[in-house]
Amino acid sequence: MNRRSILAGAGVAALGAAAFRANALATAARAAGALGDAPPDAAASIEEYWGEIQRCFDTDRTVVNLNNGGVSPTPTHVLEAMVRDLRFTNESPVQNMWRVLEPRVESVRRDVAREFGCDPEEIAITRNASESMQTLIFGIDLARGDEVVVTDQNYPRMQTSWDQRARREGIVVKKLSFPVPMSSSGEFLGMIENAITPRTRAIEIPQVTNYSGQVLPAREVVRLGKARGIEVFIDGAHAFAQVPFKRDDLDCDYFGASLHKWLLAPIGTGFLYVRKSKQKSIWPLMAADASMNENIRKYEEIGTHPAANHNAVSAAMAFHRSIGVERKAARLRFLRDRWAAPLLDASPRVKLWTPLDPEWSTGIALVQIEGIDCGKLFGHLWDKHKIVVSPTKHAQFEGVRVTPNVYTTLDEIDVFVDAMKQAITQGV
Repeated sequence: MNRRSILAGAGVAALGAAAFRANALATAARAAGALGDAPPDAAASIEEYWGEIQRCFDTDRTVVNLNNGGVSPTPTHVLEAMVRDLRFTNESPVQNMWRVLEPRVESVRRDVAREFGCDPEEIAITRNASESMQTLIFGIDLARGDEVVVTDQNYPRMQTSWDQRARREGIVVKKLSFPVPMSSSGEFLGMIENAITPRTRAIEIPQVTNYSGQVLPAREVVRLGKARGIEVFIDGAHAFAQVPFKRDDLDCDYFGASLHKWLLAPIGTGFLYVRKSKQKSIWPLMAADASMNENIRKYEEIGTHPAANHNAVSAAMAFHRSIGVERKAARLRFLRDRWAAPLLDASPRVKLWTPLDPEWSTGIALVQIEGIDCGKLFGHLWDKHKIVVSPTKHAQFEGVRVTPNVYTTLDEIDVFVDAMKQAITQGV
């Protein structure tokens, strides 16, 4: 074969791959049909199905990415939808972005509301969970001396936001510590209840912690707050599209999430839920006209921004539904157990800071090799094995956080296991 024929053959192959990925939604749906009535836990280990899902992503397989809890790649057809709209925008931004593409955010609002289980008029499309939660944190009216209850495992940006209000306005932030792994809600709820006083105005907790993947009893905390007239803000960055639930399962009035993690939407997408009856009392992060006091869109008044990113959320949502959140949750736990079990068996120096009980955990887990600094372990895994994890240090614990996603292969998990076993026996 000469160079021209080789390049032509490569071009045909590339076109075939692009066509396959562009048809990812239909591929995922057909693959799901082949599973029949297999329950989620059984489907979690059927590699023929998950192989089809993996081929919907155009990822760099020379890198083992086990930090999808930070941000995850999006399926190729979702990326292409965003790129298509960016190109269309650039042809005539004033016309195409503002008049044609931006109004389509209403379809995105509808799709997210359907998945979350609420009225579309209660969903604001944001850029990430931090923006959503900061809207709540800075939007609630508080007076000097008013108290809020948080934990020291809330996302750092949320803690910083509350601390800034304390410095600036004189509110009191009560930051509570709780042990992990945790497999009972009683101690946690007792801790929250004991922190409540007549001056308590708000409680903010993550539904799933970003440190260890510990699931917290969000519904019970919401009930606790409502019974005392206290607003409860739920940070759902690691719960939405990974944990099977709806709004009414939490009975919450406020919820924020990123969509570029577990929904696999483009980077820079998220949502904020505020119950309709509460919207008047929560100020927007950026100013909106008084006529929008009870309009969820007041939380989207952020100035000029690309419509292409958030419009592609609908494509990601369709892909998510083609898999199903129950099946996704089971697969992520299956991948977690595939690396956690052999490492726990390998050495008593291996410490898992995450419970394996599915009621209290997800696909996120934090692992430590006692005697090895987590930062040095992180660097070793990358430098020697090209494995990406997240080094995580907290006052109570440390380790590397491991977060595979649905495109992660069993081979990649096994490479991680082998690398960790080498670190146990040979050091870093």
